[in-house]
Amino acid sequence: MAITRQKKEELVALYSEQIQKSSALVFTDYRGAKVSKINGLRDKLRSTGTAYIVTKKTLFDLALKQNGRDLDLSSVTDGSTAVAFLGEDIGTGVKTLKDWIKAEADVVRITGAVLDNDVLNVAQAESLADLPTREEMLSKLLATIIAPASQLVRTINEPGASLARVLKAQADKEAA
Repeated sequence: MAITRQKKEELVALYSEQIQKSSALVFTDYRGAKVSKINGLRDKLRSTGTAYIVTKKTLFDLALKQNGRDLDLSSVTDGSTAVAFLGEDIGTGVKTLKDWIKAEADVVRITGAVLDNDVLNVAQAESLADLPTREEMLSKLLATIIAPASQLVRTINEPGASLARVLKAQADKEAA
């Protein structure tokens, strides 16, 4: 069944909006996957701030061009293509996608990704899952910021603590 021009314009607008909100795009081949499985994947990805949409390749290419990304996606959009539009936390989104594929449906496979204006192959796209999550990065940053202050506090407290230990040892010695 042919898609009307209005529906095509709506799809291009949807894709364009998702592209603008996304920090990365991961392409998957979903041939053979049941609709109920895809809907389960969508639910899992939604909790990570990721949208998973089955796309029309020509309309998706048009949306990319509208967003200033004139990329050749022929190497990553072979066959039936669905796109995971990743939010701020790229690592969590790709890890969730990979874990779902491994656990639920080996019929879905990652075919590539787009990060900024770079097209990534399968191995590079899957390696995005190794990126630290947002929470991990924030905790590492906080530890880096706090380290000098805590070291200063320990340095300032050490002479007094040493004196207290010496006095306690002397008191224990005299009591014995």
